[in-house]
Amino acid sequence: MDRARTVRTAWAAALLCLGLTACGGTGSGQEGAAPADQEAGAAATAADSFSVTDPWIKAATAEEGMTGVFGELVNGSGEEVTLVSAGYDAAGAVELHESSTEGVDSTMREKEGGFTIPAGGSHLLEPGADHIMLMDLAEDLEPGAEANVTVEFSDGSTAEFTAAVKDYAGADEEYEGEEQEESRSGGHEGHEDH
Repeated sequence: MDRARTVRTAWAAALLCLGLTACGGTGSGQEGAAPADQEAGAAATAADSFSVTDPWIKAATAEEGMTGVFGELVNGSGEEVTLVSAGYDAAGAVELHESSTEGVDSTMREKEGGFTIPAGGSHLLEPGADHIMLMDLAEDLEPGAEANVTVEFSDGSTAEFTAAVKDYAGADEEYEGEEQEESRSGGHEGHEDH
């Protein structure tokens, strides 16, 4: 009997060692899952899932003073995000603009609350509609050039994208308050096409 007990004890010890070896030190099991759980639990920002498809800027001179940024804002996350502001180093001011139609006339004005991009969706910026407005240009934006635009989201995160500068003619909107501005500044001729 002693021999049978010794054999069983040896087998039990061998199985126990094999089981412990399989559970430890290989990176699998709970230890291996912890980094993935930590990554999944990390707070993602709106900027983390943001991209822009076909970004472009209408060519303009510093003398013209303003132009628009266009493209498709894409939100790859599972939650809606809101773009609340934008920046461009060679512009004195940058605003998010929307189109407001009154009769047959289209007027551009600052978009209160920013641009909401649905979960897994997009928001189109195009001439005559929503766009990012670059004002008080300090330098010319010539066709073929590129410009870096920074955007900020309601969660405080930021993203930057590069937009190609190109010629464009169209979208005859006016800007809210433009008549008052024209009377003070002598006119805004040439700014109605972005």
